[in-house]
Amino acid sequence: MIFGVLALLPGNVVEVMLGETASPEAVAALTHKLGLDQPAWQRYLHWLHGLFTGDLGMSVAYDTPVSELLAERLAVTVPLALMAMALSTVLALGFGLYAASRHNRLGDVGVMAASQVGIALPSFWLAIMLILLMAGILNLLPTSGRSTYGVAGPEQTGFYILDSLLQQNWQAAWDGLRHILLPALALGVNMLGILMRVTRSAILEVMNEEYVTTARAKGLPERKVVWRHVTSNALIPVITVVGLELGTLLSGSIIVETVFVLICADKEINKFH
Repeated sequence: MIFGVLALLPGNVVEVMLGETASPEAVAALTHKLGLDQPAWQRYLHWLHGLFTGDLGMSVAYDTPVSELLAERLAVTVPLALMAMALSTVLALGFGLYAASRHNRLGDVGVMAASQVGIALPSFWLAIMLILLMAGILNLLPTSGRSTYGVAGPEQTGFYILDSLLQQNWQAAWDGLRHILLPALALGVNMLGILMRVTRSAILEVMNEEYVTTARAKGLPERKVVWRHVTSNALIPVITVVGLELGTLLSGSIIVETVFVLICADKEINKFH
């Protein structure tokens, strides 16, 4: 549908790219290079063939293969999203369990209020506040780039932390974790608020099940009842929400990556040195 709408739109994209003062020869040459002189159905079939063979074409803006640009961005986005997901899930399980165990008491109200604040906070504003607090005031964590210059070893997969672990460069791996911690926290707070509410609701629902009552009637300690019977069964809806939110993390990380200057920052630094 998108391809069809773009094909029907008026105007010439080549003239927009080259400007109104471009010569007809230049317009014709770029039109042929981009394949825009072919019928729409032929261009679409050509694009489909490239999609299924791994050839996504060349980027008009960067004159670079699109697959290379995607790999370069994914090397930043995927570790950031996974770290944000891990932090959010672990913290949400703890806070959700705490809130459910103190149902309708002060601890429960406090956790639910905090989750609502987490859902409402814009990630870019939180990222700026974290930079001011952790770097400007406390000076604890780095606030830009993916690693300290000169610490990481040679690039193999493009994923800094994974490359450092494969090379057993523990200093570089720790350095990469320190660089990604603040962006992951800023990105994952919204997901944390959602998961806290889901975890609390799931645990409260499971606590009323008959098998939990039976476990208590058998005399099992409350800790075993909670961890073995309640938490394990309450994880089912939590894992479902985690899977759904992972897509949101992957698509919404661009703002946080921009605030923390994660994209291309290290390549520009290396080029300068």
